[in-house]
Amino acid sequence: MEANDNKVITYLDSLVPKRNDIAAKMEKLAKEDNVPIMDLVGMETLLQLLRLSQPKRILEIGAAIGYSAIRMAQAIPDVTIVTIERDEHRYMQAKQHINEAGMDNRIDLIFGDALEVLEQVEQKEPFDLIFVDAAKGQYERFFTMYEPLLNDSGVIITDNVLFRGLVAEDQEAIEPKRIRNLVKKIDRYNRWLMEHPNYITTILPVGDGIAISKKRGETS
Repeated sequence: MEANDNKVITYLDSLVPKRNDIAAKMEKLAKEDNVPIMDLVGMETLLQLLRLSQPKRILEIGAAIGYSAIRMAQAIPDVTIVTIERDEHRYMQAKQHINEAGMDNRIDLIFGDALEVLEQVEQKEPFDLIFVDAAKGQYERFFTMYEPLLNDSGVIITDNVLFRGLVAEDQEAIEPKRIRNLVKKIDRYNRWLMEHPNYITTILPVGDGIAISKKRGETS
């Protein structure tokens, strides 16, 4: 079954439209330097969700080299994006790529730990959508900290919630212990999301797993 899954992924990858030069450059860099960016099918799924919802303002937690922010800005011509990156080297790479893509007027790149820059981000609220793609062990803290910045019909999308399928394995058998503990945190986050009283969540087995959490809004 796993071999068939890999064939399906390869097939879907082959159908993804060719990216422009800056996106292709970042994909090559990510592969060479082992930078964790979204895979092709996951990225295309995210972009299609954005095309359907047409957000005007997006907050991204975890810019890395700027790949997702640039792809989102290219897909939605009138969107503005605030994105946070704590690694200085990747921050500088993201800054270069954003400038190279001519997106510096639409992508606001913040240097710092997302757990420490809330006050800076609060000045830029509200957001229509929050995209969480940073430290997996901090997902619940990110969600709780930033979800108040969403508008009443906002959406939070979290990447990597299936973590290479390990959340579905016998977690006690996973080695090393560091990975086992991380898998447990992601699993707890997923279950917490599904039971959240203020959000309706669906998890898609696309890429490394995407959780889509829609604000329930006011109820009568």
